[in-house]
Amino acid sequence: MTPVQKLAGLAMLMLALMAGAAGVTWQVQDWRMGKRLADQAGLHQDDLARISTAAAAQARADQSKRLATEQQLAIQDQQHIRELSDAQRTQAALRDRLATADVRLSVLVDAADTARGCNVPTAAGAVGVVHAARRAQLDPAHAHRIISITDAGDQGLIALRACQAYVRAIAP
Repeated sequence: MTPVQKLAGLAMLMLALMAGAAGVTWQVQDWRMGKRLADQAGLHQDDLARISTAAAAQARADQSKRLATEQQLAIQDQQHIRELSDAQRTQAALRDRLATADVRLSVLVDAADTARGCNVPTAAGAVGVVHAARRAQLDPAHAHRIISITDAGDQGLIALRACQAYVRAIAP
């Protein structure tokens, strides 16, 4: 073997060793990077687990708050229905008493108003307990209309209170 061949063989051997060392270096770096990526993936999984646990706890808290609000609204709705039926029952009883002449509606008449020409006696009759100076009884039909108006007003006030209670219950 000639010295040039020896030199070429030596160069080839050196190239082979360098290629092998480079491959081993890449392999070692691959292992290191794989370990780092695995560690990061584990940390990422831990973060995701914490986030999902926090989200589940928030969802449970929101659901319990919603259920409490729904129960409060149901109680208020029952109270509203009870108030409304009581008012309707009272109005119906008053209408019945007006129809049977058990009770009569009357208005105070201004004694100083002589321009009206109202000839209502100033003394109370034997049947009534009227302590005012001058009163005029209303026609039963007018009395029924007045009772209907007050009934609608009572229902409106009850509905208004129910709406206000609803808004207070759902407002933060």
